[in-house]
Amino acid sequence: MSTWIKKDITKDQVYDLTQKFSLDPLTASIFARRNILNSSDIMFYLEEDLRFLHNPFLFNQMEDAVDRILDAKDEGEKVLIFGDRDVDGITSTTILYEYLKSIGMDVQFKVPTGDEAYGMNIETIDEFAKNYGTLIITVDCGIANAEEVKYASSLGIDVIITDHHNVPEKIPEPAIIINPKMPDSNYPFKEISGCAVAFKLIQALRFSETELYKQDICLLNASENENSFSLDCVKLHNNVEKERFSLRDISEHISISGTKLESFLKGQQIFTWDDKKVKEILKSIFGNSVEFNTFDLRPEAAKIIPQLSSLSLEQLNSKSKIARYSEKKQDLMDGFVNIFITYINQKSLEAFPNRQNLENNELQLVALAALADVMPLQNENRIFVKHGLKMINSQKTRRGLTELLSALNMYTKKITATDLAWTVIPAINATGRLGSPELGIKLLMEEDAAKRTQIADEIISLNTERKSLVNTAQEFVSFNAEMSYQKYRKFCFIIEKRIHRGVIGLISARLSQKYQVPAITVTFTDDDTAVGSMRSCRGLDCTEFLSNFGDLFINYGGHNKAAGFSMTKQNLEIFQSNLEKFIQQIELDESTEDIINVDAELPASYINPDLFKIIDLFEPYGETNSTLKFMTKQIKILSYQVVGKSEKQHLKLILETENHKIPVMYWNAAEKINKDFFTGDQVDLVYTVERNIFNGMENLQLVALEVKK
Repeated sequence: MSTWIKKDITKDQVYDLTQKFSLDPLTASIFARRNILNSSDIMFYLEEDLRFLHNPFLFNQMEDAVDRILDAKDEGEKVLIFGDRDVDGITSTTILYEYLKSIGMDVQFKVPTGDEAYGMNIETIDEFAKNYGTLIITVDCGIANAEEVKYASSLGIDVIITDHHNVPEKIPEPAIIINPKMPDSNYPFKEISGCAVAFKLIQALRFSETELYKQDICLLNASENENSFSLDCVKLHNNVEKERFSLRDISEHISISGTKLESFLKGQQIFTWDDKKVKEILKSIFGNSVEFNTFDLRPEAAKIIPQLSSLSLEQLNSKSKIARYSEKKQDLMDGFVNIFITYINQKSLEAFPNRQNLENNELQLVALAALADVMPLQNENRIFVKHGLKMINSQKTRRGLTELLSALNMYTKKITATDLAWTVIPAINATGRLGSPELGIKLLMEEDAAKRTQIADEIISLNTERKSLVNTAQEFVSFNAEMSYQKYRKFCFIIEKRIHRGVIGLISARLSQKYQVPAITVTFTDDDTAVGSMRSCRGLDCTEFLSNFGDLFINYGGHNKAAGFSMTKQNLEIFQSNLEKFIQQIELDESTEDIINVDAELPASYINPDLFKIIDLFEPYGETNSTLKFMTKQIKILSYQVVGKSEKQHLKLILETENHKIPVMYWNAAEKINKDFFTGDQVDLVYTVERNIFNGMENLQLVALEVKK
């Protein structure tokens, strides 16, 4: 039996959340119990508007990347997108290729096929150079390709790296690097997918189509107090705040030359809110000899959002959604910045009416990539996935996904993040695992619907083959895996030449999950190169761990919990020997396998369809945001049924509450009935809540995690 833990929280924590965010006490208690207390974190649960995404120009080299691509467009240069073979790489390649093609660029793409290694390679660079190519843009790879980038540069080829993998000691030079994990990236959230990074680049390129690209903008406000005046300025560049300047408690005329204001405003467009009032105050401060060339934003903003026409900055700030989620007290200029950016975004949508549809299509793939690469469902990843799911569930599914979802018979219910992670993503991943990632890209790019349907069927067949390969591989490794675990206890290490290289990551993941220790699976390519995949848990960082053997690898890289490598067959024996010594030194966090963290204890009367509101609020579920787990005590078992397609191994319980009967599925628990508990018993249970849709009717169903008499 597991240990059930319901974390202690305070009444003050719950009260503060209910007051600030208008939450009901149950929802507030779940936030508190999950330690989601910061306003900026809660924002990504309560909001889904794209306005809450981070500005792509927060990347310190984003403007350089945009300028280099615009130069390539203007000069008619040949551009190569180099991606990866997994879902993240396939989606990244697709959205960037579609965008660059749409603006008339001479662009092609390349992803590793067959037994080709991960990342850029010399052969592809040589081939591109022969065809007079001059710019390579990597997606979901590149940060580990220092030698290849240097070689490309020697041939006169520039490289832009868009990646999200952990940064190695040797950083590729010369290259423009857009990677949130770079120490100097300046991006506020590190854990986005490669496809999200590519999407950020596309967003920045779209902004470059507006007249505000690379323009310095100043927002200026002047206010009058009882006996003095104040002046505040904020400088924006590509909608990113760069600098602030203020003058306070001005009680008499001053000379503008005696302040830094003149140099601060030089060369900028100046926007005010209520221009007439601001200019009157400016005259009171500087006299009539100084003319300010300003633009009144309020009447223009009111054309798009009419209710703004009569609001002051003070009123704007009090109504600002973004201000509501700020950890610091918002001043008037914060509100001014927020409304200016909202105005610019709306103007852009008016100028480019198809932009929203294009972003809707792209964000469905960004959502897939976030789930496929097991990105934490925090921060803007929540908006990526929520928005993607919203489009899919509102019949606005992009081409390619429509046909794949249809082939998988997934249009019969509301699709969740879990559905995508367990069904759609493995199918697309199968193309890369079996050496044909271009098939996944063709599915998403093909314009002919009949051909997309045919490709979707091919992908389903590949996925069936992948499942067979995994089952076969599992049989091959099961004995040696057990021996390895018994030997090391803190690690599982397998070498098996009979395994298809495309499934070694899945085998490592299964071994890590089964034994609750890090696992490495190694096999060989046709040319006898050893390729390995590592999956980790309990706090061991994959890339940091593998760096201890870096001199043995041809290449390696990845994330904290998943990484890959390749090496010569000769080095494999040295690697195994060194690994055995190193394993003894590693320290793993305590396993939480036998602990169930309960989000809330519910009275039986609370078990009703109203729970869906809370379930949906915390959706999407996944990494760092597990499905909500509830506990209810002393609830009666009314009846049961033993069910199962091939073997009768599951329990379907009917529990009786005060008002109605509740169906509960208890998987793999048939042996527990009439042993651990009986019909008529009062039991305590921990469970999750699911929608059970039958004949178009949606009903609440519990899934028991554990039942105790």
